[in-house]
Amino acid sequence: MRKELLKAFLSSLGVLRPDELELIADNTVVQNFKKGTILLREGQVSNKCYAILEGCIRSYYLIDGEEKSTAFFTEGQPVTAFTSYVNQKPTKQYLECVEDCVLTVGNQDLEKEMCNMIPRLDAIIRAEVEKEAGKKQDEFAFFMTSSPEERYLNLLERRPELFNRVPQHQLASYIGVKPESLSRIRKRIAEKRKSNSIAT
Repeated sequence: MRKELLKAFLSSLGVLRPDELELIADNTVVQNFKKGTILLREGQVSNKCYAILEGCIRSYYLIDGEEKSTAFFTEGQPVTAFTSYVNQKPTKQYLECVEDCVLTVGNQDLEKEMCNMIPRLDAIIRAEVEKEAGKKQDEFAFFMTSSPEERYLNLLERRPELFNRVPQHQLASYIGVKPESLSRIRKRIAEKRKSNSIAT
């Protein structure tokens, strides 16, 4: 079952030949992690990278004793504390399983080994990393230039499934407000939509 999930994920990339796909699937470690598992803590050096086959992972920072959520990763997405992983320096972030997860677990040695077996894999990985970096840059720019209500609406439009998978206080932290403020935003938007539908 786990190997089938992995093969489906690799196929979704649309760049691997069947023989390459099989080779990677045979040499990739897939593990189950329980909801609440901390994959990485502040102060640790990130020596693993993950891809989500099933489940949801949250990235957050602990600031003055308060958790500040910065990202949610779901099926098909890679997850790592990139700067710590590449530079082998202690991280300031946490990675936590929000749900029970099925993850691929890799490291730099395994990456090198796989790239030796499939030379063009290096370019594929680099392209994926650049794509993810571009997404993060766009998300950060939007966050810095938008209001909490705009962030909420953007999340509702792009990733509505998160509202059924992630606790409200973590979503509130992600859009930069307290849980009670998020409740007010949701109520205000619901009322606006209701009045708009009545008007039409």
